[in-house]
Amino acid sequence: MSRAGRCIVGVIFTLAALARAHAGGSNSLLDVSSDGTLLATANRDNGTVSIVEIASGKLLREVNVGHKTESATFLGNSHSVAATAYADDLVVIFDANSGNVLKSIPVFDEPYGIVSKRDGSKVYATLEYPGQVVEIDPAAGTILRTIPAGEFVRGIALSADERLLYATEYYTGSVLAIDLADGKVADRWPGLASENLARQIAVHPRRPKAYVPHIRSRVNVNRGEGSVVPFVSVVDLGAGEGRRRKPVPMDSFVSVFVVANPWETAVSPDGTLLCAVFAGTNDMYVCSVVDDDYRELTYRKVITLGNNPRAVRFTPDGGKFFVYNTLDFQVAEYETSSLKLLRKIQVCENPLGDEILRGKILFYSALEPMVGRRWISCASCHPDGDGDGRTWQNPEGLRNTTALFGMAWTHPIHWSADRDEVQDFEHTVRSPLMQGRGLIRGKVNAALEEPNKGLSRDLDALSAYSNAHKFTLSPHAKQGLSDAAKRGKDIFFARETKCAECHAGPYFCDSAPSRPFKLHDVGTGEDDPSEKMGPKYDTPTLLGVYRTPPYLHHGKARTLEDVLTTCNKADRHGKTSHLSREQIADLVEFLKALPYEDPEPAAQAAGLTKIER
Repeated sequence: MSRAGRCIVGVIFTLAALARAHAGGSNSLLDVSSDGTLLATANRDNGTVSIVEIASGKLLREVNVGHKTESATFLGNSHSVAATAYADDLVVIFDANSGNVLKSIPVFDEPYGIVSKRDGSKVYATLEYPGQVVEIDPAAGTILRTIPAGEFVRGIALSADERLLYATEYYTGSVLAIDLADGKVADRWPGLASENLARQIAVHPRRPKAYVPHIRSRVNVNRGEGSVVPFVSVVDLGAGEGRRRKPVPMDSFVSVFVVANPWETAVSPDGTLLCAVFAGTNDMYVCSVVDDDYRELTYRKVITLGNNPRAVRFTPDGGKFFVYNTLDFQVAEYETSSLKLLRKIQVCENPLGDEILRGKILFYSALEPMVGRRWISCASCHPDGDGDGRTWQNPEGLRNTTALFGMAWTHPIHWSADRDEVQDFEHTVRSPLMQGRGLIRGKVNAALEEPNKGLSRDLDALSAYSNAHKFTLSPHAKQGLSDAAKRGKDIFFARETKCAECHAGPYFCDSAPSRPFKLHDVGTGEDDPSEKMGPKYDTPTLLGVYRTPPYLHHGKARTLEDVLTTCNKADRHGKTSHLSREQIADLVEFLKALPYEDPEPAAQAAGLTKIER
């Protein structure tokens, strides 16, 4: 039997003996202390973790952790909490009783999910970039080891015997099992090519099963129906024959009732219930867990929630569960036996301001007036302003999804510069893709013509949120530019290569809202026979390019090296054919280091135009 097989069989034999509340604990924005007295909520927009006394529902304190707090977990039986500050590259340990920060542990980049061993002796956190798990001694505040764990990992959970660690790849939906004895991948459950945005995993407390909420991005579908499909995949952790991964479609789970953007699941301590929250349609399925290795889940009830629910968690005794409606900044408490709402607890204040909050609610909504059929929201492809790693077959041709970071400084919008303001996306809202009734009452101006700005407060709020995303600095430049990156910088700015002719200025692009727009034919339009609008395209920013594959408008460049070599054979996208392999590597190192400084002060000093809304 293989090493992987021995590990999995070991899990099967020890599940029954070790099963208990929170066995195999999973990453979440919520956690409940093992004694059932405290609730911790990771408040992403505030950069804090709130501590609530469950008996009274009183907010005890709000602890500053760092920008984009994505996960929190209690350490063993203690009231110490570990949390991830995604944008600050920190894992923070603090005392929930006092609010005192005990340790602040720098990591390489983008810590997302975090879990603790039952005795609290170690915590494990995923680093989305570059795809690692770090093992941390929370008492010493030190990283014990760094484990390679696939690509862009987010979700994380421990097996019941704590011998295996499960992680999910965000952009592929794949699940990996890491043997903690040697830090090597012991097993893998790949997702289909269409599976996407798997940010969490929950392990059953008794059975060898795990549950992964994710979507399928059907990139050839140009209508809302079926373009982005919600799933919870049931992963068979055992080493046996048959289907090892069973995708359960959530859009047809209850007749024709459609939900959108599955974010998180939780299994009750007795293993009989599973809750799945849907951040796009503001609802939750309560399901019975069926011990038949076939149906897996059956419907109990759908519960209407608040704005943008992203987390669900049971108490250790299973008597209650909590749901975090993140854009209400409230936790809702439910009784498990009756599924009745008991109370709502305000865990923090709105840090965004009224306009940006309204815009964010609309951005995440798969309901009217944004969406007519509940399938898709803006956030289905741009979650938290990021891209989805997909290239879509749009009516105008292949289009790689871009992130929104820095967009306020890089108008016009889209590869083809067919939007000069976010308000022009009113046309997308009313299109076959979203089928919403829209945010403007009355006439809608054609894109690129008279402005739609000022015709709808909601549409202006949507624009304000969309333009609010800022870059974080590259992890490849934390210690300044490396020697290789410095050599690459010289190559980039050399007159011969011509890279900086278009990728110029603080945002490394020449986009500007003034007419005529600067579009460039770099030869890539000829690679797509379905192209309708090219072959000239707007110059994308290079900031953050280290973590946004695939590249080019058609997504055919899998790596930055491909952009400079196989996808630039005629030297129309800068002159690179004369560069040696070592020079290409140096140029890639420079690109990976972008941004190595905040671009906004330089943009302001240069008098560049920023679009606020």
